[in-house]
Amino acid sequence: MRKFAVLLLGLVLSAVVQAAGFTEGKDYAVLTDPVRPADASKIEVAEVFSFLCPHCYHFEPLIKAWSKQQPTDVVLVQTHASFNHNWPIYQRGFYTMAALGVKDKAQEAVFTSIYVGKQEMLTADAWANFLATYGVDKQKTLSTFNSFGVNSQVKQADNRVRDLKITSTPSLIIDGRFRVLVSKHEDMLKVAQFLVDKVRAERAAAKH
Repeated sequence: MRKFAVLLLGLVLSAVVQAAGFTEGKDYAVLTDPVRPADASKIEVAEVFSFLCPHCYHFEPLIKAWSKQQPTDVVLVQTHASFNHNWPIYQRGFYTMAALGVKDKAQEAVFTSIYVGKQEMLTADAWANFLATYGVDKQKTLSTFNSFGVNSQVKQADNRVRDLKITSTPSLIIDGRFRVLVSKHEDMLKVAQFLVDKVRAERAAAKH
């Protein structure tokens, strides 16, 4: 019965792929070395991004709106990359905001400050001044910026980007197994949705 269910699922998924027009090797790739999601009970949609990536700036409201429409079994996990000039300081700022509990309300403002306000935050003091507008004590930001916790998050982020073999942003990885290959933002989300549905169907079949 189990083998029949798996076979049936494969046929259904194949039909869905053909109907959607999404094909492996063109629209998405299967990772040869999967990376275990942080929470295996969820369908993880991992976005590798950078505040200093203009494509990420335009993609941010789209991915956030899309993630809010997802059922509770889907989780968006953002990882800030550091492989370009000045990206490491913004990476550290991202994880500082997370550690201070203000990431969700300040993240959009960071993008806005860069691309609308034409401002730079290339020092810990600059981040302290910025986060002070969100009620964070400046000394608290400064002590967190180079703390053991943030250092650990930065190291984990670098390792994750390396393990996923990401070389450009924004990039989407679904369930630690599938990388979206298309670059047009709307198409990225369509392929991501297809892969999320694929993973959900696989998990449902595995329970029978």
